[in-house]
Amino acid sequence: MMKALTKLILAGCATLAIGVFGNAHAQYIGPGDSANLTTVAQVLKNAADDQMVTLRGKLTKKLRKEHYEFTDNTGTIRVEIDDRHFYNTKITDKTVVEIYGEMEKEFMKSPEIDVKRLTVIQP
Repeated sequence: MMKALTKLILAGCATLAIGVFGNAHAQYIGPGDSANLTTVAQVLKNAADDQMVTLRGKLTKKLRKEHYEFTDNTGTIRVEIDDRHFYNTKITDKTVVEIYGEMEKEFMKSPEIDVKRLTVIQP
């Protein structure tokens, strides 16, 4: 009975460890990451639906709940950002941010990025 309980506890710990470390790996952004920093103009011209992209610029306008206008030196695109990504951080139209998200190209709609991560870039 004790051996069975010990095996069950060890299996639970292993599952927990895999879950914790697996999630940490999925968050890595850096050298070797497939979503390279790009521009709005490049995204609008070349990005495919569901492609992951990384952009650096400013949120220049709130369009409606969780929808914003994102602008860099090359253009403007709509982005959807869940409120939870702001982490109680105040962001103005002057704040430089980096967004990482999924390109959404739907028929009869203008392209939009579904933001998965928002990072404030320190000057």
